[in-house]
Amino acid sequence: MTGQNTQLTRLFEEIDRTPWGPHEQELVAQAVALAQELGDETLEYQARMRQTASANMGGLTDLMLSSFAWCLARHDADPARFPADIDNGAADLMWQFKWMASSLRGSPAFAPEQIAAVLDDMESHYRAAGLGPSGVLMARFEDAHAAGRLDEAEQLRIRLETTPRDSHSHCDACGRSQIAGFFADTGRDEEAIRLVEEMVEGGFSCGEEPEHALSLALLPYLHLDRGEEAKAAHLRSYRLAKDNPDLLTAIANSIRFCAITGNEARALALVERHLPWLAHDALNAQGHFGMLTAVGTALDAVAAAGHGSTPVRGADAAELEQFFGPHEGAWTAAELAPVAWAGAERLGARFDERDGTDNHARRLQNARQRAAERYEVPIRSDVFTAPAPEATPADADGWYRRALDISGYGAAAETLDVLPHVIDDVDPERRAVLTGQRLAALVNLERIDEAQELLPDRIRTLRAAGRHAQADLEERFGLALFGTATAEDTAALAELLAESADPAAALPPDTRGDIALTIAFGWIDDDPDAALELAEQAGALFAQAEDARMGYGAEFAAIMALLRADRTEAGHARIERLLADPELPRGVRARTLELRARIRGGRGEFTEGAADADEASRLLAELGGRVSLANAQMLAGALWEDAEEPEQALARYRVGARLVEQTGGDVAGAKYRVARTMLSSGAADEAAELFGEVLQLEERTEVPAGSRAMTALMLARAFRAAGEGGQAYGVFGYAAELFGEAENPADQALALMSRAQILAQYEEPEQAVATLEEAAQIVRTAEDAPAAVVEVLHNLGQSYGARRDDRAFALFDEVEEIARANDAAWVIADVRDSRARALLAADRIDEGVAAALTASDAFAEVGDSQSAGGSALLAARALHGAGRAADAVAAYRAVLDQAEQIPPLRQIAALELGDVLQGLGRDAEAAEVRRLAED
Repeated sequence: MTGQNTQLTRLFEEIDRTPWGPHEQELVAQAVALAQELGDETLEYQARMRQTASANMGGLTDLMLSSFAWCLARHDADPARFPADIDNGAADLMWQFKWMASSLRGSPAFAPEQIAAVLDDMESHYRAAGLGPSGVLMARFEDAHAAGRLDEAEQLRIRLETTPRDSHSHCDACGRSQIAGFFADTGRDEEAIRLVEEMVEGGFSCGEEPEHALSLALLPYLHLDRGEEAKAAHLRSYRLAKDNPDLLTAIANSIRFCAITGNEARALALVERHLPWLAHDALNAQGHFGMLTAVGTALDAVAAAGHGSTPVRGADAAELEQFFGPHEGAWTAAELAPVAWAGAERLGARFDERDGTDNHARRLQNARQRAAERYEVPIRSDVFTAPAPEATPADADGWYRRALDISGYGAAAETLDVLPHVIDDVDPERRAVLTGQRLAALVNLERIDEAQELLPDRIRTLRAAGRHAQADLEERFGLALFGTATAEDTAALAELLAESADPAAALPPDTRGDIALTIAFGWIDDDPDAALELAEQAGALFAQAEDARMGYGAEFAAIMALLRADRTEAGHARIERLLADPELPRGVRARTLELRARIRGGRGEFTEGAADADEASRLLAELGGRVSLANAQMLAGALWEDAEEPEQALARYRVGARLVEQTGGDVAGAKYRVARTMLSSGAADEAAELFGEVLQLEERTEVPAGSRAMTALMLARAFRAAGEGGQAYGVFGYAAELFGEAENPADQALALMSRAQILAQYEEPEQAVATLEEAAQIVRTAEDAPAAVVEVLHNLGQSYGARRDDRAFALFDEVEEIARANDAAWVIADVRDSRARALLAADRIDEGVAAALTASDAFAEVGDSQSAGGSALLAARALHGAGRAADAVAAYRAVLDQAEQIPPLRQIAALELGDVLQGLGRDAEAAEVRRLAED
């Protein structure tokens, strides 16, 4: 028994330090079960008090209500044994009372009398506990607002303004959020925004704030033509709310915002991501109503944007049938939109029937009116996939050509998707071609058993087509001709090819070509020259057989052999000839363009390579090849990124990532590229959202710590760029932990250094230095990362220097020595500049000036005129500040020399020198120098 008590105590401690969420809910459930097993109601009371708070934060209304009722009954029966407040944050019965009435109001299953009784019970308990009326008034205000009794809500709001706050008043965040929502609903947009901005600027937060309040401000911002502020509010709100199912209303507000601001693809992505939340809390019908109207709004917008046929992934899940009804196959956006509106209408009618009002009918009407509003606030996180492919083939001939194109590109899975449309509807000759493609695709996908089962059908088809020699060959060698050839198979095929050259043992040219091509592919890696010879032989044989399709395959094998033999120019020349062929099938052309794109990328011709990848993408979109199109788009994105065209890269990456999501693949990798490009193009908020999503995907799939660490590092950088210093600080710490787990001390130290910089920014110098010292200790173990060692030690030296700590100079010596050993001349100059600043901070003027001028010369030697001028300016200002104006003149003139091509620096130096000269009584010189600032 004692052991179980100890276990429960430890569980309580773990619960109290664990963030809200599934893990915390599991711990609470364990605590309740253990207390029940012990038969100790006092301990069970402590566990259930925590459970009530946990369930409220997790959107588990049924559990919250039952847990609260159990606790309230025990408290009323024995207040001494079961106190209202167990000194554990939200585990306070009087505080929890606030959640009860709003939870009952949120479901039409509860009658108005029940809601009124809870409010009255709350008021009587508050009076008995000696608490003020503020908390009860706010609960009554929320109930009146939610029920649509707006006049009553306004009267209660006014009373709240004159009611003193007390320990059980709503917190600064929640109170503002509730009133802001009321103002937004009653057309007082400026007042709603004022309250939300007060919350944000004051740093007020709570369990679900400020994310909920920010979502309430979205429409008011739009109505007041403050689109950029609306965008920032949406991105922050969604980033904070996206993992909490209890914030379904905030998510719905974000979906609605995206739908009416030209971000229909993003709206659809959010719908797909959060549709499962409809089934999370059966009693949150108010949230369901808001979500259904948002879904209707979003999908109508998607359809209006020309994408009504886009499938809504996940909408056909069994748990959503209660909202949408049964449906065969995937719902399209156009199909689901009216169903969502109808679901909202049915739910609203149940609320209005319960309340005897038309409140939800009016809300639905308002939602439809707002759905028609349009604003332009572009967000670059999501796009629709490529336009629909060309018209679906109308007959077997069309499907046959489609199959040839897809297989010509080499898309195995997509070839298998196309073949059922045509393989049994063509003549034996064409069926022979298609059965060969089928076996090759299966082998490529390593579905060997299936291929083996279908081999007899292939051989029968060959005989039916009169190709008996090919049938005999495949009966003998089987799948070896489709990609499974062993060394023994290849040797036997080579022997047969040699024998078939004898007229007495002659084989048809197409069969001999097939043998030669099979051997060529088998030899490309080990003997590319021999493979080239065989590929060319195969090409000649296919030309003799008038088989252009196989001839292109032989030509491609020849190109691959040349590239493998490092004969890139010859391979490129053959690619050019192949692409010049006007009869080249689209699939082969797309494959060849991709190959040329990669060659051009390897040569540094990134723009030209990107153009090739774009053209390949266009062809693949025409053919409906979604997996292949995704790959081509990601290639194009990478080449545009290498070409330092982040906007172009982002456009391709977004399409590619969306396709990868739809077809399966490395979703995390694709979205990481989107996020990285967003960050480099200045879209830090959007990048932070996506990096966070990637990190979650990686956590769920247990990606190695090193990969997760890089994602966390990028997430932290995005937060920092977005001005979210607090979140950046936390994520830099997490990245450092992961780098430590991955035994990567260099990056671990750099993450800690970034954390220290944030501490310094927020005026926590002691913690900043301590963190840098920890980073320095770690980075010294990174023997193969001199750049990281230099950066961390240099930063620590700069921090010491700013604090007049002489330890700075030993660090500068160490950094300069490492830089010299690695021929890092610019780093040497930079360290000398830091030394100068540390000396000047210590009032060692002569040494500091000398060091600054030395740094200036060093920067000039490496061609960095701006930094050279900056160091010289440092020396000049130091001399002037020390009362040595005459000496400062020469230093200022050195700055002017360095800044001849740098107008801002030249202007500053000229103006400051003019002041110095005037102070020396040299007015004519001062006027002449100042004129330089005007040039």
